[in-house]
Amino acid sequence: MTSGHGGQELVVVGVDGSAESVAALRWAARYAAATGARVRAMLAWHYPTAAGEAPVGVAPEPIRKETEAEMHETLDAAVGKAYAGQEAGAEKSIAYGHPAQVLIEASREADLLVVGSHGHGAFTGMVLGSVSIHCVTSAFCPVVVVRGSAGG
Repeated sequence: MTSGHGGQELVVVGVDGSAESVAALRWAARYAAATGARVRAMLAWHYPTAAGEAPVGVAPEPIRKETEAEMHETLDAAVGKAYAGQEAGAEKSIAYGHPAQVLIEASREADLLVVGSHGHGAFTGMVLGSVSIHCVTSAFCPVVVVRGSAGG
């Protein structure tokens, strides 16, 4: 898992711009500072369908470009909040696909996967969101679920 960067541990963090995902990214930043790991903040997007998988087809170019520009803004803002006042930052990665599928696939090369307890799609009263549950049950590396948004 760590072979690509001189043995440096890779921590992948799921980010969607929610307070919970920023708290997860803050947690990962503190972990990385303590262990020397590198952090990759990942934001996944897709066009929602009625149920199930992300659409396989390719979005029209103008729509894809506009959406990816918005996703980059969301990711930049989250990293800015999580790393406020710090010199170092996280690698940033945007991927097309359902967030759970993207993060599980990214966990193949990660040493640790960090997610918030729930993000934008959470139902009131849920302890964990569906993406968190999928990651905990299917990831290829250990998973940390950061609960709450106050301070991370």
